[in-house]
Amino acid sequence: MTRTRSLAIGAIGSALLLAAVAVPALTLPAQSLEAQSLEPQSLRGDAPMEEAPPAPEVKKQNIEPERFTRAYRQQPPLIPHKIDRYQINVKVNQCLRCHDWPYSVEEGAPKISETHYFDRNGVALDKVARIRWFCTQCHVPQVNARALIDNTFKSAIDVE
Repeated sequence: MTRTRSLAIGAIGSALLLAAVAVPALTLPAQSLEAQSLEPQSLRGDAPMEEAPPAPEVKKQNIEPERFTRAYRQQPPLIPHKIDRYQINVKVNQCLRCHDWPYSVEEGAPKISETHYFDRNGVALDKVARIRWFCTQCHVPQVNARALIDNTFKSAIDVE
């Protein structure tokens, strides 16, 4: 195949890709367009920019002897202890002091899942993969607090 012909085929492929992306955007349902025209709502509430809004109510962490059950299969476990003074940054992760192997045995803490020792390509590692380094991306402290918005979510345990 000549270089000119392969360039022409590449240009045609690019044009087809552009058309595949652009056509669905032009055919959005009217409902989506209406939703986009709604006024945004500030997280500050009605407080003007010059004033500080009232501080939100601080919820106390529920530190009970038992852990909360998971609401659905594959849910990351909740953290049953305080972590507000834990340091987690690019260089340090204090969660690993108790939850990484072999410390978990010494501390009596649950060991990190084996899935956390594989990189994005599925290669097994001797230490926690950097893609799993920031624990609080998935794991959050357990707290008894009302839902922020009404919803119809039912725990997998509650569904029969």
